[in-house]
Amino acid sequence: MSSSDLFKPALERAVSHALHHLSSADAAPVNATADLSTLRARFAQPLPEHGTDPAAVIDDLVRDAAGGILGSNGGRFFGWVIGGTLPAALAADWLVSTWDQNGAIHACGPAEAVIEEVAGGWLKQLFGLPQTASFAFVTGTQMAHLTCLAAARHRLLKQAGWNGEEQGLFGAPAVRVLTSSERHGSVERAVRMLGFGKRAVTALPCDIDGRLAPETLAQALENGSQPAIVVLQAGDLNIGAFDPFAELIPIARRFGAWVHVDGAFGLWAAASPNHRHLLQGVELADSWTNDGHKWLNTPFDCGYAFVADTDAHRSAFSHRTSYTQFVDDARDQIEWNPEWSRRGRGVPTYAALRQLGRAGVAALVERCCAHAHALVTRIGSLPGAEVVWEPVINQGLVRFLSPHSGATEQDHDRQTDAVIARITASGEAFFGGTTWRGRRCMRVSICNWQTGTDDVDRAVAAARRALG
Repeated sequence: MSSSDLFKPALERAVSHALHHLSSADAAPVNATADLSTLRARFAQPLPEHGTDPAAVIDDLVRDAAGGILGSNGGRFFGWVIGGTLPAALAADWLVSTWDQNGAIHACGPAEAVIEEVAGGWLKQLFGLPQTASFAFVTGTQMAHLTCLAAARHRLLKQAGWNGEEQGLFGAPAVRVLTSSERHGSVERAVRMLGFGKRAVTALPCDIDGRLAPETLAQALENGSQPAIVVLQAGDLNIGAFDPFAELIPIARRFGAWVHVDGAFGLWAAASPNHRHLLQGVELADSWTNDGHKWLNTPFDCGYAFVADTDAHRSAFSHRTSYTQFVDDARDQIEWNPEWSRRGRGVPTYAALRQLGRAGVAALVERCCAHAHALVTRIGSLPGAEVVWEPVINQGLVRFLSPHSGATEQDHDRQTDAVIARITASGEAFFGGTTWRGRRCMRVSICNWQTGTDDVDRAVAAARRALG
């Protein structure tokens, strides 16, 4: 029996199940219908003593997962900032698993190394970043923050006469991290993992539009003499606000601070002629992050880190061993990212960009922004609802008001959570809640390539029923 015959039954079953899952997305509920105890009862069986036929394993896996898979791949999922998966990206990701290369160095997977090199260059073009910047393909923005801030740590400590890679952090000069009050939690986690500690973070207040004001940053930098990292937002998670980069970055430069931009999904606005003005001056920063598995609609485990100072980037991660094979001037991925063993993450990104092209990425961004605006304003105009934040790009907020006379803000909070729960329970749409400026809101986020006007109509109808 050939090796292909050994793989064929299980792969054919996987393809059949996958196509059924994708084709049923329009009719299937978006929410999970199986509860925690049910899923545990299905999966938590004793470790089998003997093996099982591979095709049967796949069939059983799909059967037992039924009801526990969110419809995040479809067009009616508006919770968090989660995209779907483009056909080319999904198929390419399957090939990554099939090829089974270790994307650590060129010698381990020559084709995947070159694909990543090309895809990184394409991304810099789309985002309008310096073409000389280095990059890393990582698991997501969490690890992209860690990668970029490790480069920042190297340069700032080196300027202070300290080699962090050789000497460690015990006794090292303290580094301040200045962020806005709207920072994502992944920034704080990266700061903790890098050894700066939570106390190194100073959260500065934003203006009414969710942006960090130049005078606020200048005052904070003036009030300290320690090396500093300034973290700016390119699309915050609640309202999609963009900091005024062209004003803030020169201020940070004046004080010798490293400027890092959290652009997990907001950097994609650079691809849109109608929205790229929001990123004016962003190219002046020192580092940037982004997720492919958000607006580019690649599978998960696909994030990007970009660093203008290539020496600081390489110095933070480079490692050479006697058994590593180096190929001429090839780009070895391990020089730029925290991992050793890793998937060829550049392949789905390459495939997605090939499928869409520059014009397709722009159309995807603008379409999602239009649908987000329609969804927020239409739901917000229903009786018992109000628009809290009209989308600037693809993020907006809606609040649901208690119908009772003399209702308090707490009553409105409870009503908001209750309506969100009813919409989600209907299976027609999936939204998440958030607390923004002390009030509970329903957060609307759209970055799925499949979302269309019919999906918006169904979500509005579900909200109307939940309010009724």
